[in-house]
This record gives sequence, C-alpha cells and structure tokens, in this order.
Amino acid sequence: MSWLEANPAIHSVRAVACDLNAQARGKRIPRRYAGKLETEGTRMPFSVLNLDIWGEDVEDSPLVFETGDPDGVLLPTDRGYVPMPWLETPTALLQHWMFHDDGRPFAGDPRHALASVLERYRARGLTPVVATELEFYLIDDSTQVLRQPPSPRSGKRRLGAETLALRQLDSFDRFFTGVYDACEAMDIPADTAISEAGLGQFEINMMHQADALKAADDAWLFKLLLHGLARAHRFAASFMAKPYPDYAGNGFHVHFSVLDAEGRNVFDDGGPHGTDALRHAVAGCLAAAPATTLCFAPHANSYARLVPEAHAPTGLAWAYDNRTTAVRIPSGPPAARRIEHRVAGGDINPYLALAAILGAALRGIEDAAEPPPPVRGNAYAMDLPQIPATWEEAIDRFEADPWTARILPGALIDNLVRTKRQELRDIAELDAAQRTELYLDVV
Repeated sequence: MSWLEANPAIHSVRAVACDLNAQARGKRIPRRYAGKLETEGTRMPFSVLNLDIWGEDVEDSPLVFETGDPDGVLLPTDRGYVPMPWLETPTALLQHWMFHDDGRPFAGDPRHALASVLERYRARGLTPVVATELEFYLIDDSTQVLRQPPSPRSGKRRLGAETLALRQLDSFDRFFTGVYDACEAMDIPADTAISEAGLGQFEINMMHQADALKAADDAWLFKLLLHGLARAHRFAASFMAKPYPDYAGNGFHVHFSVLDAEGRNVFDDGGPHGTDALRHAVAGCLAAAPATTLCFAPHANSYARLVPEAHAPTGLAWAYDNRTTAVRIPSGPPAARRIEHRVAGGDINPYLALAAILGAALRGIEDAAEPPPPVRGNAYAMDLPQIPATWEEAIDRFEADPWTARILPGALIDNLVRTKRQELRDIAELDAAQRTELYLDVV
C-alpha cells in the first residue's frame, strides 16, 4: 500500500525543492494527480532555484534569458511524503531535487552540493556523523515594534531573557507540544529544547545521525515547520540572525565526528585531546572559514550577529570546551569526541552550511593540515585572524578565494555570487524596519 493510500485524508500534495536562499519552491498538486510525482517527478525552470530573497529573477543569471530559461527535472528524494501539520487542510509534502533531462544533477541545487561533498567522504571510506542546534525567536510582529508574544497560559509577556528557564518553556507548552508532535510525524529527530539568552529565544537540538544529507533535510524541514506552526498559533517564529540589536542572535551550531569503514570514530584517541585527524579537520575548518563565510552568514542582517562578545565567534581560533571560539571541541567521553562549528547563523541554507563545514574538514584531513595551537580564555580579547565583518567582503571572498572552489561546484559559486550581489544592491534601498520585515519571515 502506498503512503497516499494509507493516508486517505490527504487533500493535496506540495512538490517542493530548496533554493539557494533555503526558500521552498514548488507546486500544489491535487491528490488524484499526485501519484505521478513518485515516478516522473515534475518540471520547473533551473532559474527557480536561483532567485533572490524577494523571489525575483537574478538579472544577469545565465539560467534565464541567455539560455531561454529552460526547465530542469525535479525528482523526489528518498524521504517520501511527510505531512504538513501546520496547515488546516490535511496536506503532504514531497521533497524534490533538480536534475538535467539526461540524469545529471543540477550543480546549482544546494542539496546536490552537499551530496557531492558526502560522495568524497564515501570515496575515502568515511562517514560524517552530524547533529545540528537550531536557535530561533518567538515574536509578536503584529505591530511595528517587535515583542515577545504573550504566554498562552498567563497572557503575560516576559520582560527579560530567561536562559534555561523551565517556566519560559512551560509558558509555551502547547506550542512546543505541537512542534514535537509534528517532528514525530515528519521523522525529524528533535531532541532537547531549552530557553536561550534572548527575549523569547529558544533552541531545539537534533539527534546525531550518520546521514548528513538527512540532517540537512531535517533542519530545512524543521524551519518550514516552525514558521508554519507559529503562524497557526498567531505569532511568528524567526531564525533571523539578529532580530533584536540588544539580545543574542540566532545560531546554527553543527556538531560532527567522522566514522571509518569499521564504524570507529577517527577523532577518538582514547583521551581528551583527539587524534591527528581531528586536528587536521579543525585546520581545514579554520582555513576555509573566510572563503565560505557567505554560507554561514548569507544576508545583510547576518553580520549584526558576528560582533565581539555577543555569543557568536568573530576570531578564527579553536579550543577545548570554549564557546568564545569559532571551532570548539566539546568535553565528554572519548568515543564521542567531535567538533562543534559555531560560526553559522540561524538564517542559513542548511545544505550549503553543512557542505562548507564538512567539505572544509575533509580537505584539511586530505592535506594533513595543522591548525594553530588551541587557545585558552576569552577569544574576543585575542589578536586573531577575523571572519569577514561585512556582507560585501564575504561575497568577494566567496567568489575569489581558492578554498571555495575546493569545496563547492563552480556553477553554484557563480549563481550564489550573482544572487547576493543583486540583493546587496537592492537592500541598500530599504531602511532598518523594512529589512527586519523582509528577513523576519523568510529566514
């Protein structure tokens, strides 16, 4: 029995793919015609995965008029149908990715970029094990002044940050119960939830898994779910990097280890320091970070988060159990030795962020690269190489730095640079309130 046959209440299906800005692009299909998606997929212009943040064509893109704006083939991933519990009408989502007619992957699809990195791991008999931490704000955006929404239980608004406060979680218990129920229905491995350091800020962690492509799918689908479910509860959920200037920004922290062909953690030396492979991976992450910052900070607002002493890294250093650095080695049992990459904001495309992190780590392992010594103390107070401080600098580095081409396909680099240069030009016409309104919902 097919999934649709087993779920007769489903009214329609969304055929959906992820564009470079992590926006869901696709089609609504009536249930009676949806079955052909499973075998034939559907068609959509290649250029649709390369739109700017407003959903407009990129003016000088070779995917549009220069080539006649041709169609690609969207084929379903192996995830299958998942419900969309935030909609009133029973609806299913079928995730797709883009191919050419001859079966070649479309290089401008961010999911293929991550798949290509993972294929390089497989060729070396290695498998990354990945977990993500997603920070977000719940926001009442019904007026021009953003506020924390009132608690559905008490009707009151908390007036300050409530770091790791149980009462903050309990204030939104109905919402979080809905989130976990939806994650269960969508096979998203949501684990611990905590209240964070910002006004109405929370974090939900995903379980470690030895399928980085699914980890990215989970993060992307989770963001869609959270946006939709929050609106159903009459407030907003936002992964915007810095919605409030005076509170911590939203991060997307990535934890990863690497297994060899026998299932052993190649970072585990039986002690607290880790292996040569761990150091090599750290070196790759640090070396590639300036080139790939655009994958970790893709929007104008992203750079408001990357400032000193704001719970986000600015200097390129690594350390053991030190949250002021870009790369942290958490404490814990040696068998769980792993790297935490702390640069990315919540506004990222999960496929590009994971491709950049895992691709850099693998290149470091291949090069047997050595990092600088681990630091101790407050990294913000140290004289360190810096992450690009502006959006424009990050775009320039992404385009020109040889490290980018060592990790990502040339067509995707070109598409993303053109997209971001158009956004950089057009967003200059917006004031601060308009920028906040733009990013609040879409990222």
